[in-house]
Amino acid sequence: MMDMEGFTREWLLNPTVGRIVGLVVGVALIWTLMKFLKARFTGRTEQADAKYRVRKLFDVAGYLLVLVLIMVVYSDKLSGFTVALGVAGAGIAFALQEVIASVAGWLAVMFGGFYRTGDRVQLGGIKGDVVDIGVLRTTVMEVGQWVDGDLYNGRIVRVANSFVFKEPVFNYSADFPFLWDEIKVPVMFGSDYERARALFDQVLREVAGGLTADSQAKWKAMVSKFMVEDARTSPWVTMAFNDNWVEFTLRYVVDYKQRRGTKDALFTRLLREIEATDGVIKLASATFQVVGVPPINVKVQKD
Repeated sequence: MMDMEGFTREWLLNPTVGRIVGLVVGVALIWTLMKFLKARFTGRTEQADAKYRVRKLFDVAGYLLVLVLIMVVYSDKLSGFTVALGVAGAGIAFALQEVIASVAGWLAVMFGGFYRTGDRVQLGGIKGDVVDIGVLRTTVMEVGQWVDGDLYNGRIVRVANSFVFKEPVFNYSADFPFLWDEIKVPVMFGSDYERARALFDQVLREVAGGLTADSQAKWKAMVSKFMVEDARTSPWVTMAFNDNWVEFTLRYVVDYKQRRGTKDALFTRLLREIEATDGVIKLASATFQVVGVPPINVKVQKD
């Protein structure tokens, strides 16, 4: 019985066991603290983007605290590895250069304003909406590819954060969450061009003119922030012609997620309004005239 008690006392007083118990208790306390802080701060925030950032911040803080706890608990054991780590540092850095670049890319994304969750971006040839920003990779819900228009195709892509240093980052919704878009309407020669221009301008303003005030305010903020000249955000109809028809270009500003729907509404309304003019305005199309082979007279002379 005494031997059992002595073994138990010796086991409890073992420094290794004490370190393990202290480490487990410390990790549990850190996890509980981070969970409490995340619930407290995210409960006060209504914006989804802000909640996401708060959760990510406390997750990273928790990992750092656990790392500090491990270094404190095993500080006397780590001193012997200093020389070995110094020698192996160069090799580790070379082997993990892509990982290090991705971590650096994550820091650049989080603090450099490249993009945030919810933005529509193009990274490394992949276009889509950012749904998560991890330490190593950014997760994107892809749009396009085999699907026409800016619509989801159902494929989730994870792009290494190191791409922000290697290739351009296209952001469709950062400081100016609108896009300029345009459609071209071919009109036959001999139509009423003035009436066509007035009709197209009216349709354009009624269908796509609702964002003029918002887009103009956003663009004013862009002009004050960046070295960029002022631009027209109100609907605009211009005319040109070529050998086949008179071409009207309808230019407008649209929300970056509403391009396809806005074009559908514009084309539907334009067709209805053009047909209501009873031939005063006619749409043009490419036509081909097949010319018959002229008759060939062949004369045969006999010697």
